[in-house]
Amino acid sequence: MTSHSETAKGHRITVEQGTDHVRVVREGQLLAESRRPLLLRETGLPVRYYLPPEDVRTELLTASDTTTRCPFKGDASYWSVPGKADLVWAYQQPIPEVAAIKGHFCFYDAEVVGD
Repeated sequence: MTSHSETAKGHRITVEQGTDHVRVVREGQLLAESRRPLLLRETGLPVRYYLPPEDVRTELLTASDTTTRCPFKGDASYWSVPGKADLVWAYQQPIPEVAAIKGHFCFYDAEVVGD
């Protein structure tokens, strides 16, 4: 599964199913681990790993009041952990071109683990 979105001025987003082993650890605590991330590549930004909610320890996250709007993805909601505000975000209603990321969590500090 790969989706592409080309926007004005050459801005491009692709979403594809990945097989990388991705882990998120904060202060020694495992927050997420997945072998089925969605890889989102966007012009001018690093690759972001969007993890299925089943692979995220959502019980450790606290919903934040923060929201942001991306013209290429939609409105993002954020979650925090103790000591780190807005560590993770998700698009609950992304624009159609990136619909695959709906409800998947993206962390600033995701680590790809070599197996």
